[in-house]
Amino acid sequence: MGIPSRSETNISIGERLDRLPWTRLHTRVTLALGVGWLLDSFEVNVIGNVIGILKKLWRVTDVQASALVTIWLVGIMVGALLFGYLADRFGRRKLFILTLFLYAGFTVISALSPGYYFFMVFRFLTAIGVGAEYSAINAAIGEIIPARFRGRANAAVMNFWPLGAILAALLSLYFINLLPPSIGWRFAFGLGAIVALFTIWVRRILPESPRWLIERGRRVEALQVMQQFEQRDGGFEFAAPVPGAAEVRAPGFFRQVSLLLRDHPWRLAMGSLLDFSEAAGYYGIFAFLPLVVLPRVNITEDKVPWFFLIGNLGAVAGGALAAALLDKAGRKRTVTFFYILAALSMLGMGAATLHGKAGGVLATFVVANFCATGSWVSAYPTFSEIFPTPLRSTGIGFSVAFGRIGAAISPLLLVALAEKVSIMVSFEVLAAFWALGALVMIPWNLWGPEGRGKSLEVLGGESIEA
Repeated sequence: MGIPSRSETNISIGERLDRLPWTRLHTRVTLALGVGWLLDSFEVNVIGNVIGILKKLWRVTDVQASALVTIWLVGIMVGALLFGYLADRFGRRKLFILTLFLYAGFTVISALSPGYYFFMVFRFLTAIGVGAEYSAINAAIGEIIPARFRGRANAAVMNFWPLGAILAALLSLYFINLLPPSIGWRFAFGLGAIVALFTIWVRRILPESPRWLIERGRRVEALQVMQQFEQRDGGFEFAAPVPGAAEVRAPGFFRQVSLLLRDHPWRLAMGSLLDFSEAAGYYGIFAFLPLVVLPRVNITEDKVPWFFLIGNLGAVAGGALAAALLDKAGRKRTVTFFYILAALSMLGMGAATLHGKAGGVLATFVVANFCATGSWVSAYPTFSEIFPTPLRSTGIGFSVAFGRIGAAISPLLLVALAEKVSIMVSFEVLAAFWALGALVMIPWNLWGPEGRGKSLEVLGGESIEA
C-alpha cells in the first residue's frame, strides 16, 4: 500500500478522533484550556469590583473609568486577530504557553502601576495576551474533542468564565475588606498572575492538534499524537518535529484574511456579528453596572463584589444549560433561544433599575447573567467549528476582534446615554445589541450548517449544507 495522500490522511485522522470515547486525556485538555477563560473573566470582573475604588484613588471621571474597560477590549481585539493568525501558522500548542507568559508578566506590572495612565498601558498589554487565548483555545478544543462531545466540551471550557468571576469577587472581598484600598486592589490583580503560572505548568503536557499537524504536512507527529489518544494511558509525550520532513508553510496574515473573505464570507460574517452582539451586550453591562446602576440603588463599593458574586450564580446555571443543549437541541436552536432571552432580560433589568430597589436589580441581574452567559457559551462553539482547519484560528480571531469593536464602544456609549438621556435608553440599547445576535441566526437557521454531531471536515467545507 502506498503512502496516503494528504487529504486521505486528514480524513482518517478526523475519523479516528471522532470515534474515540471520552477519556482522561480529553478531560485534562478541557480543564487545562478552560483556565484561559477563567483568567479573562477574572480580569474583567476584578475591574468591575474595584473600579469604584480606583476612580476615587486616582480622581478620574466616569468616562475615564469606563475607558479602562475599553482599553482592555482593544487589547483583546489586537491579541485575538494577531495571535489567531500565529496559531494557524505556528500551531495551537506554542500559543497556549506564550499567551499565558504575556498575561502573567503584564498582570504583575499592572498591579504595580503608580497611576491611571500607566495602568491603562499595562492593561492594554495584558489584554493582548488574553485575546490570544481566544483563538488558540477555541480552535484546539474543537479539533481534539470527538464530534459527539464537541459542543458540550467547548461549552464546558467557556463555563470557566463564571468561575473566574466568582473567584474575582471572593478575592476582591477579601483584599478590599482586610487591606487599605490603595493596596488591596493590587493584591487582587497579582494573584491572577499566580494562577496563570500554575496553568503554564499544567499546559506543558498538552498535545498539538493532530488536525493542524496534518494540514502542515507533519504526518508522523500527527500519528504519534493520535496513537497516544487511542492508547488512553492518561499522559502525553511531546511529539518532536521529524528532521528533514517537508512542512507546508502557512500563507501570510493578509493572505489568510483574504481567503476567509473570499471563500467563507457568510461564515465570517456570522461569527463576527454574533461576537459583536454578545461582546457589546456583556461587557457593556459589566462596565455600566458599577458606574451608573449600582450607585443609583445605593450599593456601595464594598458591597459590589457581593453583587457580582451572587449574580454569577446565574451565569453558572446559564452556561451549564447551554452546554447541555448544544449537543441535544443543536447549535441553531440553542444560540437563537439564548440571544432572544438575553435581549428581553436587559429590558427587565432596566425596569428594575427605574424602580430603584437593590433587591430587584440583583434579582434581574441574576436572570440577565443566566441569559447572557448562555448566549456566548453557545455562540463560541457554534462559530468556532465552521471554519476549515487551516483558517480556523484566524477566523475565530477575526470574529473576536470584530466583536471587541462593539465591546469597546459599548461602555462609553451606555454611560454617555445614561448621563445625557436616561438609564432606560441605555438598557434599550443593550437589548438591541443582543437582538442583533438573534437576527443574525435567522438566515443561519434557514441555510447554515447544523454542527451537532458533524465532523469538522464536513463543517469546514466551502459549500453550505442545511
